[in-house]
Amino acid sequence: MLRQVAARLLTGLLVLWLAASAAFVTVHALPGRIEDVLAGDLSYPGLREAIAAQWGLDHSLLWQYGQFVLRLLHGDLGTSFVLQQPVSAVIVSQLWPTAQLAGSAGVLAVLLALGVATATAGASHAGGLGAWSARIASAGELVCTSTPVFWGGLLLLIAFSFHWRLFPVSGAAGWRSLVLPAVTLALPTAGMLSQVMREALDAAFERPFVTTVRARGVSEAGLRVGHLLRHALLPVVTLGGWLIGGLLGGAVITEKLFGRPGLGSITLDAVTSQDVPVVLAVVLLAAFVHVVISTALDIAYLFIDPRLRNP
Repeated sequence: MLRQVAARLLTGLLVLWLAASAAFVTVHALPGRIEDVLAGDLSYPGLREAIAAQWGLDHSLLWQYGQFVLRLLHGDLGTSFVLQQPVSAVIVSQLWPTAQLAGSAGVLAVLLALGVATATAGASHAGGLGAWSARIASAGELVCTSTPVFWGGLLLLIAFSFHWRLFPVSGAAGWRSLVLPAVTLALPTAGMLSQVMREALDAAFERPFVTTVRARGVSEAGLRVGHLLRHALLPVVTLGGWLIGGLLGGAVITEKLFGRPGLGSITLDAVTSQDVPVVLAVVLLAAFVHVVISTALDIAYLFIDPRLRNP
């Protein structure tokens, strides 16, 4: 098992190296000189010379690549010439609001999916009220999954901020300003997770061990939570890791819509001002988050399903 964990960690490091290499190749593949690409719309004396010196553009491409990787290993993401400060400082200053939003949305999505899926699993075969509850839940999941984040956020703003005035329209002051952005970001993820989880639970309901567990006098809630959930976890964990890792991308739209600080806001500003070093740093950070989550899930599989472990 230790060998399997080590193999997954090495695979994660390989993916990070490939992502960094792809970023380097992309910059050099863009049309025009590297100095012009990195300078964007800025033009003042000595700018392009400073960029050439920082990136070592007078050296060979292999030397530049080696220096690029070494800088990344030391946490040096370059300099934003638009903002006139190190990119790492820009990222760190905006990381916490985005982590707070993405983390809250991820926890909320998982809790909503767990609650809805475990409550309605198996109901479609029961008939009567149970079948209707499964249909209503399925329709709600479809609506949540199909509604664009921007449109859902606008509806929540109109209802809970403009009409009922329960939550602030924008900003990041206190927990109340976090509620609507987190719900906006969580609903599509919760809808998709709940669909997959209920299908997996429905399949688990048809297994022979369910009859045995019920014969032992285990309650319906105990059956669902204590026995069926573990059998339904693998596909849910796989999809959940991909969706939760993608919350960083959804935060770009959500933060701009609700006027929150964070990586989403600086990413859009960087794209608009052609601040390539900041864009590259956000891309590498997103790759890092995906790799960390995927590696953690790969390791979690070994504990969820003992059949995946080598004898």
